[in-house]
Amino acid sequence: MAKVNPFRAVRPREDLAERIAALPYDVYSRQEAYGKVQGDPYTFLRIDRPETQFPEDYDMYAPEVYEKARDLLDGMLEEGLFIEEAREAYYVYELVMNGRSQVGIGACACVDDYERQVIKKHENTRADKEADRIRHVDICSAQTGPIFLAYRRREGIEKLVRKAMGSPPVYDFMAEDGITHRLWVIDNGDDVERIRREFEKVESIYIADGHHRCASAVRVSQMRRKEHPDFTGKEQFNYFLSVLFPDDQLMIMDYNRVVKTLNGYSGEQFLERVKEIFYLSVIGSQPYRPQRKGEIGMYLKDTWYCLKIMPERYTGDEVEDLDVTILQKDLLSPVLGIEDPKVDDRIDFVGGIRGMDELVRRVHKDAKVAFAMYPTDIHELFAVADAGRLMPPKSTWFEPKLRSGLLIHRIEQ
Repeated sequence: MAKVNPFRAVRPREDLAERIAALPYDVYSRQEAYGKVQGDPYTFLRIDRPETQFPEDYDMYAPEVYEKARDLLDGMLEEGLFIEEAREAYYVYELVMNGRSQVGIGACACVDDYERQVIKKHENTRADKEADRIRHVDICSAQTGPIFLAYRRREGIEKLVRKAMGSPPVYDFMAEDGITHRLWVIDNGDDVERIRREFEKVESIYIADGHHRCASAVRVSQMRRKEHPDFTGKEQFNYFLSVLFPDDQLMIMDYNRVVKTLNGYSGEQFLERVKEIFYLSVIGSQPYRPQRKGEIGMYLKDTWYCLKIMPERYTGDEVEDLDVTILQKDLLSPVLGIEDPKVDDRIDFVGGIRGMDELVRRVHKDAKVAFAMYPTDIHELFAVADAGRLMPPKSTWFEPKLRSGLLIHRIEQ
């Protein structure tokens, strides 16, 4: 039984929502973040990436950097750039990308559900990235970027969502990347209670995107509980900001790989090793995007190839049979020497949103070979998480991205 609560969001004034809303903090490199905030006093990226308010060589993890985030947030609140909901509400959040709509519910998920694995993860977190967001949430006393959660569709929830969308949204804007964002507020007491009860019937919820933000929110909650041993469980620090989507609306894009070494092999020698592992077909100069599970596109020396996984490679295991796992354990590790892709700087990961041309560009710039993956299916993710297993790093890329700053959850109380 999942506990998914309404909350009193802090959110932008309607006339400023488009200017304040920002892509998640972790989609930008440090240099890109500096460029995005220059001359923009409204973008929420200033708060999510407060090091941009200091010289570029400044220690981005210094205490005063996080204090700057808190000061910026407090300043925008004092200026009246945000409003706080008068009563607890759920929020219907629609994103439209290339004419395709997906609709989720903004709410607060329960830390206890994460700890007892009602809310399930499919990848591990890195301690350094987790520590950064712990300090940010703790010092700001607010969760500023929602965690992207998924659940198996329930018609009872969908009916209430459609009802809410029958009225005008409080926000309706197209961001500079062409993604349309709309938000509706559900604060009618009866509907709020119906949504709460419907989520109580959901057995499992899955982290789609935002593992570091989720783990950090849980850690801050644990810290606050130690500070307040008489906590009741109703305090806001027991919950974390989320947007929950039904499984049939989600789109996972390919998460591709570029490798900067052939590990001493010539191009011809490498192709011979590939033939030992995959059925190899020459495609030519036109980029090859895999058409189905079990296919991998490969770009080497100005030529695209199709690699097909041999049937004997499959084991019936939900993790071992993922395309990304087979590529890693059968080719990247034994042939190219990439033992741990989480830390090896000879491999980079390229989100599918950047397109196939980015793989070609990288091979011509600083890599030797690129691999184009077929997207992982949402139900493969569910199966791995249900088994208590973890996917290889960078197995899923979700689009479109939720915006930070549209919904803020304050956790002082």
